[in-house]
Amino acid sequence: MKNFFFIVMLLLSISLSAQEIGVRFGEVARNNVAIDGIIPTGGNRIHANISFGDNGVGLDALWDFVYEPLGQEALMWYAGFGPSASFGDDDFYLGASGEIGLEYRFSGVPIVIGADYRPTFWIVEDTDWEWGGFGLNVRWDFSAN
Repeated sequence: MKNFFFIVMLLLSISLSAQEIGVRFGEVARNNVAIDGIIPTGGNRIHANISFGDNGVGLDALWDFVYEPLGQEALMWYAGFGPSASFGDDDFYLGASGEIGLEYRFSGVPIVIGADYRPTFWIVEDTDWEWGGFGLNVRWDFSAN
């Protein structure tokens, strides 16, 4: 019950401060689907995920220190890193993830789609590299005019 309450509070806090909310399909924190959120921090951003799947619940909070246009204004690339955690029935994993990706912002429609690669180095429970981590993001942009 404590874990459920913690997850609900975390979801509410991310959704109340996020600029973009959506879903991520692909490997993320030992799972395969996640609620995806972007929280602006000046010129950078926090790319946060709460993932669900057969391995329990996962959390990622990656600081994208690079967020720049690539050619045209609507196509952006980003890179960052941050902590990852996964909570299962009897397992707890803690590690560090990196991320590099592309995203496209549609003009006239507040939708952002993106693809990224996110390898993870797990430190706690098992020390292991997870080289997968390809994902597809679809988000609603609340800041679009």
